[in-house]
Amino acid sequence: MKKAIFLDRDGVLNEVLSDRVKFVNRPEELYLLEGAAEAVAELSKAGYEIFVVTNQGGVGLGFLKEQRLHEIHDRMNEMIKEHGGHIREVAYCPHKPKAGCECRKPNAGMLLDLAGRHNIALPGSVMVGDHERDIEAGKKAGCKTVFIGSEETSADEKAPTLQAAVPLILHLLES
Repeated sequence: MKKAIFLDRDGVLNEVLSDRVKFVNRPEELYLLEGAAEAVAELSKAGYEIFVVTNQGGVGLGFLKEQRLHEIHDRMNEMIKEHGGHIREVAYCPHKPKAGCECRKPNAGMLLDLAGRHNIALPGSVMVGDHERDIEAGKKAGCKTVFIGSEETSADEKAPTLQAAVPLILHLLES
């Protein structure tokens, strides 16, 4: 079994609640955060598979069609590839925020599903997110955790950006 890196999307890889965008509902509204693509490239070059796990309640609420969500993720993947990074798969929860599903973070369903399908050892893997619900999902799955931001957190490590978190992520994967 191999170790992997799970990344939340909004707030870790791309801008959200900025001057340019509140929610990403179209591919052209996706703006990667400074250094995010380079961070994914560095993690890819270290030999770890990278997955994105993202709550996308806008689908269940009717604000976003799944086809459009796939187009957004295709754009994200292309932008990351341009910098030498690779996302193995994007998993998303399309359900409404209070639907009670197992896939919506803070539940661990997306991580457990990916681990089962890709032969991933969750205890050696790392979940990275910018909300405590991401950290909770990672802990429920048995992963080590990294919080992106400045708020208080229960995560194992904390950094202001994904790029700044790269050495912390690699250290957790190697320990």
